Amino acid sequence: MSAMTTEYRHTPVLLAECLRQMNLETKHTFADCTLGFAGHSYEAAKLLGSEGTLIGIDQDTVALEAAREKLETIPEEQRPELHLLHGNFGDLDELLVKACVPAVDAFLFDLGVSSVQIDTPSRGFSFKENGPLDMRMDPGNNTLTAAEIVNHYNEADLTRVIRNYSDEKRASHIASFIVKARKDAPITTSEQLVDIVKAAIPASARRAGGHPAKRTFQALRIEVNSELDVLRSALEAAIRWLSPGGRIVVISYHSLEDRIVKDVFKDAAQGCTCPPGLPVCACGNKPILRNITRRPVLPDAAEIERNPRARSAKLRVAERLAI
Repeated sequence: MSAMTTEYRHTPVLLAECLRQMNLETKHTFADCTLGFAGHSYEAAKLLGSEGTLIGIDQDTVALEAAREKLETIPEEQRPELHLLHGNFGDLDELLVKACVPAVDAFLFDLGVSSVQIDTPSRGFSFKENGPLDMRMDPGNNTLTAAEIVNHYNEADLTRVIRNYSDEKRASHIASFIVKARKDAPITTSEQLVDIVKAAIPASARRAGGHPAKRTFQALRIEVNSELDVLRSALEAAIRWLSPGGRIVVISYHSLEDRIVKDVFKDAAQGCTCPPGLPVCACGNKPILRNITRRPVLPDAAEIERNPRARSAKLRVAERLAI
């Protein structure tokens, strides 16, 4: 692993709240669908005990290896049965079949880019460290890179990606500057792209709202990894596998993710979809979830001070009803 930035540590976001909301007990089965460095799973494993089962899923092999090393530091007589699986949570059905579990008592989705990715300059996720424009979470199974997008998408598609996946108001202007810059030379590094984005945004606008390239990098990362395409299907799969009384806990970091989570939970909790005027239900739909958090749980000021990456986190929880 190449050198990592020292600005942030691998601190799990909203850890205490996640553990409280998941209601884990011994003998439970827990699935961490975004395992990362196992920050959440390490503490969850202690609650599961040796009779529990922990399923960890990550598409990053570096993260999986680091997570395994961390989890195996738990004494064997206290450690739950481990199933650490390489894959994308978009393939959740297949992965859980591989783990040979009948149902899951708690799911955790900690969305977005992980510490191992953003802190490794050679992965190209960070706008604060120079590196190749890669941004693939699973380089072994994904050939599309951020460099491919910025050098080969036409201006209209670049505008669409930047606007739709980041709510960047100056998306068309940034796309225009990218297309103009690549005529002189290919854009291959994060430093080059940051300079282009800065040039596309007026100096007055760069003084507020955080780093000017943050939204563009987010949009490219989402496009490279098809993050939003698989989130809805993964949540729907998790609902199918959830035991009665079991819970899904999701931490999102931007409005696009949070909107999908909110909508999936709302749809599953709605039940009847008949027009209000019908005297009896004709659709037969029944609610299968109960929303535990009507409004998302946010980190407090103390956590944000300890871990700046928690600043934009929103946690939502839903519980499977007994049907």
